Amino acid sequence: RNFYIADIITLMNGVCGVQSVFASMRYLVTNDAADLYRAMCFMPFGLLFDFFDGRVARWRNNSSLLGQELDSLADLISFGMAPAALAYAIGMQTFLDTAVLTYFVCCGIARLARYNATVAMAPKDDTGKISYFEGTPIPTSLTIIALFAYFLSNDKYLEALPGQLITFGEDWEFHPLVLVYALSGTLMISKTLRIPKP
Repeated sequence: RNFYIADIITLMNGVCGVQSVFASMRYLVTNDAADLYRAMCFMPFGLLFDFFDGRVARWRNNSSLLGQELDSLADLISFGMAPAALAYAIGMQTFLDTAVLTYFVCCGIARLARYNATVAMAPKDDTGKISYFEGTPIPTSLTIIALFAYFLSNDKYLEALPGQLITFGEDWEFHPLVLVYALSGTLMISKTLRIPKP
């Protein structure tokens, strides 16, 4: 029941994710691109806290199951929900777009739950660190954010999103760009893809 310093650092990761979601929501009200940049900037800061929490826990030798669960919940907000909210804010707002974004977030949930359920059985080195990730880690979603930062800096968002809007049938529309989220989510839940842990 005790919170350690590493847990506070983990919570700061979650704070960054929540602030990113709020910034994306604020953009929908203000139409100020600065809010989109803020939403993007909070995510790398979340990654920085995510990087340090485990190292602090090992340094102080007080890692815990609580810390592991906190880490997964914070990661889900910062690297799952926040990127999906940003995609919606910059224009991926059709029903099919939101279905793909929901799939992406659910893949993040499944990936983190699988990690927590199997980490005790995963191969580890002498220091207790696991050797590899099964499927891509959820923070790899930041590669999508880097792509969006490039688009935003070149005014390619909303109606100017690359790939535009594809319509088929009478009522079905989607942005092809949303498929990068589908790919990212699928790679996260892959059982055969093994990523060496640094």
